[in-house]
Amino acid sequence: MQTSYVILVAIVVSLIVMQVNQRVGSPLLSIIDRWLRWFVFSFGGAQLCLDFELLDRPFWALTVTFFTVWFLGETLYNWLAISAHSLSPLPLFPRYVVNTTGEEWPVQPRLLKIREWLRAEGFRQVQALKAEIGGAAFLRVSIYHDAQASVRVQVTFIPQTNGAISVCFAVTSVAADGRRYLTDNLYIPFAGFYPENWLVERAPWRRSLPRLLARHRARLLKSGAQVVPFTTEPLEDFNTVQRELDEVNTEMGFLHPQGQREDLGKFTHEGRYRVWKEIWMLNYLGRSARYE
Repeated sequence: MQTSYVILVAIVVSLIVMQVNQRVGSPLLSIIDRWLRWFVFSFGGAQLCLDFELLDRPFWALTVTFFTVWFLGETLYNWLAISAHSLSPLPLFPRYVVNTTGEEWPVQPRLLKIREWLRAEGFRQVQALKAEIGGAAFLRVSIYHDAQASVRVQVTFIPQTNGAISVCFAVTSVAADGRRYLTDNLYIPFAGFYPENWLVERAPWRRSLPRLLARHRARLLKSGAQVVPFTTEPLEDFNTVQRELDEVNTEMGFLHPQGQREDLGKFTHEGRYRVWKEIWMLNYLGRSARYE
């Protein structure tokens, strides 16, 4: 098969994946689409140069050149976006409030099935929260506890620029000795530091809530942790955690002190590099740059 036909097929597949993802908001489809566009740019650019005799170089050399150009171009774009976010007034750790609008759960069949599964497994909703992330956009969170209130499931709905809604999960338990076990599939780059008593496992590829919950329980069983019921409401716990994360990351040099952020931005130079690295890891490999 000629290279031009392969490129054409890749373009068609990329368009189909993009159209489907506008409805489902899947991070996995986004990763596939990014790789397709990267290869289409690399191979397509090389093929155009040969077809129009723009450059007298081997096809493989042109492909590598265009591959590198894409990498450098997206690196520049991401770095500028990180710098803009660092200097913007948008909060890095937004404050949550109780969601009283009645819009905590989108009315979509694929999302309603998640709620039905939680109810069937004995989880009950304890609170619905939201946090403004800028531009009148909100993270909407629905929190569930199991029958013993020792496992907290956080269902987060993330609005996409194309109007789709993506869903992520976080499962949390607290041990009697104060250790916090967190298992999530968030694909939003964080790249910062967690408190020492946090044991975090991020698995952006694991999109199934039942599998994520099973993984969380397996971690608890392996550690032998004696989990205790949650005694505080999610709203209080979430905002306390947000303040703690801000303090820890300031102490660790990921963030500038509060008094310097207006002039220097939120992220230190090391912090910007860590965020850039995590964006690449999540966008193209679907995994976090941090490990437990």
